Amino acid sequence: MTHDSKAALDRLMRFLAIEGVTGQEKAIGEDVARALVEVGVPADAIAFDDAHTRIPVPTETGNLIVKLPGRGALANSPPVLFMTHLDTVPLCAGAKARIVGDKIVSGGDTALGGDNRTGCAVLVTMAAELAAQNLDHPPLVLVFCVREESGLWGARHIDLANLGPVAFGFNFDGSKPSDVVTGAVGGDAWTVEITGRASHAGVAPERGISASMIAAMALADVQAGGWFGKVVKDGKTGTSNVGTIAGRDGRGAGDATNVVTDYCFVEGESRSQDMGFVDAINAAYEAAFTKAAKTLVSSEGKTGTVSFNVFRKYHSFALDRGSEVVRRGIAAVEAIGLAPNPKLASGGLDANWLSRHGIPTATFGGGQNEPHTVDEWVDIPGFQNACRLAVALATGR
Repeated sequence: MTHDSKAALDRLMRFLAIEGVTGQEKAIGEDVARALVEVGVPADAIAFDDAHTRIPVPTETGNLIVKLPGRGALANSPPVLFMTHLDTVPLCAGAKARIVGDKIVSGGDTALGGDNRTGCAVLVTMAAELAAQNLDHPPLVLVFCVREESGLWGARHIDLANLGPVAFGFNFDGSKPSDVVTGAVGGDAWTVEITGRASHAGVAPERGISASMIAAMALADVQAGGWFGKVVKDGKTGTSNVGTIAGRDGRGAGDATNVVTDYCFVEGESRSQDMGFVDAINAAYEAAFTKAAKTLVSSEGKTGTVSFNVFRKYHSFALDRGSEVVRRGIAAVEAIGLAPNPKLASGGLDANWLSRHGIPTATFGGGQNEPHTVDEWVDIPGFQNACRLAVALATGR
């Protein structure tokens, strides 16, 4: 399985140079569309959907959707979906990609953006090679999603009618192309608002109810009960984290050291392959906050209140190892000379929502490493293998 590796690498460096943090994908989306036209994809086969009008946070543009008619002996086969995401994490803003040996690295004070410019370059390279080599392939739908990094919003709100019927999907988002990701955890976001009672901390602290102390008591209880971090209970596993502790409007909790804190906002997340266990983790946090609020009593017999809310960010999924999408994925990895490694992912993927939408989707790596850190780098041989893998997946070789 051959491809123009120089053009592929040039394409990746081009995409890495374009800023497009989550929610601000217009520039990278437009450049990916231009690159597709440059490799022979008709302009009228390329469009953006209106997912951004349904995403509840500001988003510049919808998902980029490309439709390639089938060719040759496979022209009338069921359509197949290929996907990746356009956005990067905010830490990638200002990244200056450079090649050092077999790696692409950043300047050291930002992340790189290999997550997921590698996926963008892989799919455009696939389209380029299918056209240049005149390869037989089924009808293909290419999807470049927005806002993956901030909640899988683009995949969640994708216009399914615009996609049309597809048999299954292949997603590029990860490190090793030999990894065949057949499932991933589900995750919830939770928030709690704690309302206490302000009082002069030096004159009458006993009359106050400290919202920050309620938060501290609750989180200590969660930790002691084994519900924080890696969570293992009765053979079930998951994770949880506390991400934000703040006050109103993003300010710090409390206004001064001489005033008992009357309001505190806490947010976190819970994850597991078992969505019932995600519910159990959430329930442990809610119980701890409720208990703490009742335990901390002022001199006047008053207590604080808590409002605990949960939002399901994405559902877990697990593909049958014998399903066609997994079998084809394994065969394609073997076809390019790699050893397949079927596995489950501990983080959410756009594939979570595509599978939820009824399109079973397996995920493969594109060469990215240490994403979301200033040490992020791209393995160039791994990226080139991902390009070869995409062509193999598209052609059924």
